[in-house]
Amino acid sequence: MAKYPTLLQQFRSFCFQNNATDFEEAVKYFAVFGGMGWSVDMSKPLDELIEEKVLKNYRYIHGDIAKITQSNQTHHALLSALAVGDRREFSAFKRAGAVREDGRASIKFLLDNGLLIRDVSQDQPVDENEVVSDKFHFTLPFMRFWFSCVSPYYKGIKEGDFTEVKEHWGHLQHEFNDLIYDQLVMELVKLDFPNDPIDKIGSYWDKKIDIDILARTKSGKVIAGACKYSKAKANKSELTKLKEKCEQAQIDINVFVIFSKSGFSSELKKEKGEAVRLMSLKNLTYLMDNLKPKDLLVNTNKKY
Repeated sequence: MAKYPTLLQQFRSFCFQNNATDFEEAVKYFAVFGGMGWSVDMSKPLDELIEEKVLKNYRYIHGDIAKITQSNQTHHALLSALAVGDRREFSAFKRAGAVREDGRASIKFLLDNGLLIRDVSQDQPVDENEVVSDKFHFTLPFMRFWFSCVSPYYKGIKEGDFTEVKEHWGHLQHEFNDLIYDQLVMELVKLDFPNDPIDKIGSYWDKKIDIDILARTKSGKVIAGACKYSKAKANKSELTKLKEKCEQAQIDINVFVIFSKSGFSSELKKEKGEAVRLMSLKNLTYLMDNLKPKDLLVNTNKKY
């Protein structure tokens, strides 16, 4: 196993431990509590659990996290910037008010201590002189939740006033799960090419273009993907936009993948074939199939 469990390993462990059966509900609760090994009663409303397990235990959880971060203000500012921003290194420095030298030293500390994982663009930009900022993922979903919604509002929380944090979470929660979905869709793409395994997978970005998924198989096939989370069905324009992005980035693509939570228009369904694959929420549920005791990760975190 890698040094840190993958997101899929954490997700399957969470689902097994908490008897999850509904995929969307599992993602919603996992995005907040994932990676900590806590038992979560998903029959209770998420907001109620956040108050009960996190906000009311703020002092204890903060103390445990502060042992890792050494209570360093730059570390905390950068973690909060990465949790709510576009995950890019340079924009996080700006948001956190950190000069580049201090920011890079802090990032190194956070990588070395297992809070972050570096995420690099899967291809070089067309302009070879363009500097592409790396992005970062939190190793544990809960830490992303903590530094986006809890840590910045510590003053009120310490006094028992949860107004600010609840208001912030109310604005953020509708899109908060999208990043988890992005990562799980990548795991699904890996499984969708059994005869020509995925060799590399991630995202592509430069200063102008973002491509949700860019992957290469062992034989050299290039796969590009787009993820859509709105309540409207994905239509043919999603495929057209993805193709245009790839042309702008000058990347030749063999297979296009469109993931949509809400299904697909009949026009887009007609495009489905060897070169265009459509994935829905129904396909994603495969990631929580056949859960067994061996999926449960051993976790030494304190229980709350």
